[in-house]
Amino acid sequence: MGGAGPSVPQTERGRATRRALLDAAEEVFGEFNFEHASISEITRRAGVAQGTFYTYFTDKKAIFVELVRDLSHRMRMAMAQAAEDIEDRLEAERRGFRAFFEFIAEHRSVYRILRESEFVDAEVYRWHYRRLADGYLKGIMAAVENGQLPRDLDPEVAVYCLMGIGDFVGLRWAAWGGRVPDDVFDQMMEFVAAGLTGGVQS
Repeated sequence: MGGAGPSVPQTERGRATRRALLDAAEEVFGEFNFEHASISEITRRAGVAQGTFYTYFTDKKAIFVELVRDLSHRMRMAMAQAAEDIEDRLEAERRGFRAFFEFIAEHRSVYRILRESEFVDAEVYRWHYRRLADGYLKGIMAAVENGQLPRDLDPEVAVYCLMGIGDFVGLRWAAWGGRVPDDVFDQMMEFVAAGLTGGVQS
């Protein structure tokens, strides 16, 4: 996986500059493809000198890879926090999906960036989905163990099916349309509940 250059800065000013560069990179890579995006445009939008870029990142690929990691982390944190301390698995799913769709609506270029990452750095592309799946697996496995979900449910199969549902519903309504309508969300959750429980809900 491509490196992100120097370590995270320790000063508040340094962290703010790095954040500004990542936010600008999200705009630029979302608007242009990787090939046509430029460091000069990133630094212009971040409001910093072009030479400042190299204090934080070694090259264009480095900031792109770090951007994927940053978006991935923030997405997973949003979902985890939304479902934190929720013991009912189906309610945790509901809150996690809501948080995911809200994140996508706020960061509508994330699909373009993640899809392009497969060709810019395939390792970070796979890393994103594996990290997402690994965190998800813990919750599904716990729900199987405590009897909320059927014993014969394969947690890994369930996780990747759920990720696929979220991916395409998010693409169609959150990324393309700005938000997932309530009726769409409710129908999706009925489908999710039926799939996880085998159609039987207590």
